Amino acid sequence: MDPVLRALGILPWIDWVAVVFFCAAWAGYAIFARRHGRRQSLLETTNRVRRQWMLQTTYREARVIDGVVIQNLSTSPSFFASTTILIIGGLLAVLGTAEKATELARELPFAARTTAIVFDFKLLFLLGIFVYAFFRFTWSMRQYTFGALLIASAPEAERFLEEGLSREEFADKAGRVVGMAAETFNDGLRAYYFSFAVAGWFFSPYVFLAASAGVVWILYQREFNSDVLAVLSS
Repeated sequence: MDPVLRALGILPWIDWVAVVFFCAAWAGYAIFARRHGRRQSLLETTNRVRRQWMLQTTYREARVIDGVVIQNLSTSPSFFASTTILIIGGLLAVLGTAEKATELARELPFAARTTAIVFDFKLLFLLGIFVYAFFRFTWSMRQYTFGALLIASAPEAERFLEEGLSREEFADKAGRVVGMAAETFNDGLRAYYFSFAVAGWFFSPYVFLAASAGVVWILYQREFNSDVLAVLSS
């Protein structure tokens, strides 16, 4: 038998449909959010606030508060990166006892009856999502570090006047770096949201399909149609 057909035969066709729909939903929403978000989204709105923050930084003599804010912002990706490592370790531990885990899953009400290899495939799929999330969180941490370096290296307030330095140029650069850190952190959070959809796969591919669509709807509501966005945009 063709190896490709043999690999495809691991899962029923409805499961493959659910996997393809999930990947298309995640990738499609990410592309939509990046393009449409340039006009009006929660992330783009807060990016404008970050740029204004960096502009105000150039007027301050003491920038202790700016360093404290950057440090506080970096604690969120740090926390999630540490949590993700624990989740990855837990999933690897479950992979080591796949047969017992499969028997336990079969006892869950409404859970789909699958073989051990299919159960392992679902675990590996979920594991891949958290590995991706870990890399996004750790990269966000580094980007916040770069933002802190820019703030620390900013000229003193009077030098912007005496030497004719551009406050706008500094605000654009520093605000963009901090904004990129926030965008990367948002990617990691999005992975967490979609991991809940994959958890539905252990019950049924139909639950997986519905959960994938539900996650997209929730993300859209929060990023493009939330109360906090209306307040920030007003």
